[in-house]
Amino acid sequence: MSNSKQKIRVGILGLGGIATNHLEAIKSNSDLFELKAVCDKNENILSEFSSPISTYSEYEEMLLDRAIDLISICTPSGMHSYQSIMAGRKNIHVITEKPMAVKLQDAQDMLKEFQRSKAKLFVVKQNRLNNNIKILKELIDKGILGKIHFVQSNVFWTRPQEYYDKENWRGTKEHDGGALMNQASHYVDLLYWLFGPVKSLNAFASTTRDIETEDTGVVNLQFISGALGSMNYTMLTYPKNFEGSITVIAEKGTIKIGGTALQKIERWDLEDNSYDNILEETSDTSNSQKSHGHSEYYKNVAEVLKNESKAICDGEDGIKSLQILEATYESVESSSTIYLNQE
Repeated sequence: MSNSKQKIRVGILGLGGIATNHLEAIKSNSDLFELKAVCDKNENILSEFSSPISTYSEYEEMLLDRAIDLISICTPSGMHSYQSIMAGRKNIHVITEKPMAVKLQDAQDMLKEFQRSKAKLFVVKQNRLNNNIKILKELIDKGILGKIHFVQSNVFWTRPQEYYDKENWRGTKEHDGGALMNQASHYVDLLYWLFGPVKSLNAFASTTRDIETEDTGVVNLQFISGALGSMNYTMLTYPKNFEGSITVIAEKGTIKIGGTALQKIERWDLEDNSYDNILEETSDTSNSQKSHGHSEYYKNVAEVLKNESKAICDGEDGIKSLQILEATYESVESSSTIYLNQE
């Protein structure tokens, strides 16, 4: 943007639960962003917004609003790709919630459109901004942990049948994608972001809820670096979310970041004790991920649009975890090991 003092004008598409995080992020960055419009089919939700915010029940109408610089897409996962492409054709920047698409081909079509467009595509990966994850990333990048031998991620959450019954898109292959594609996709992204490209994987999955997609699965991973990994996920945990974690077994350290959503450092054994003070500086409340993470993400988007920084996760980066997701489902369906080309 040419004027560094000009606020970025935002429209939000879809006013379901995740939109709250975007609204809060815009509010907390009010010096950088201004909410100009919202769009949703639900007239009751729209009635909660008043002038000067424009309200639309049809996305095509909001796309014609010349007062919008950027659209945040908070709709069901299966809609993200074509709705992003529609904005790209109007040269409107896009922030899309995860996953950027439920099919790899759709994500590739998104990339092609934004390569042609004058607009930029951002994929929300706010967990990369989790304080504990940033610490782990620094240790890996600086070689403090030495060679990474093995990594494990657990996502033991709960989504009861009522959750799926509440919205008809949930649990569908077309618009939800599955527990790995939807709920656990941030953890797949972190495995790629922290430990590098994946060489091969094999996976198993099962379904207990009355839904089309899987609600439980296991994935074995071989990274190009030589490290091995596993991911275990389920939405059947009783009675509530139990664990969201990443464990690293390395040459010079063992670390587990856990809690229900990566908010606790549960194991910290490093050969280099100069980093031990980090334990005193972190706490269980070091991350309010759902709000703070989005706020920091929006701040980065503003910096990118003002040519002041690189994107935390753009479309090209976002597609990497989708490659792993699609390969996982392919492995489940074919009962075979899938080899990826992520070098």
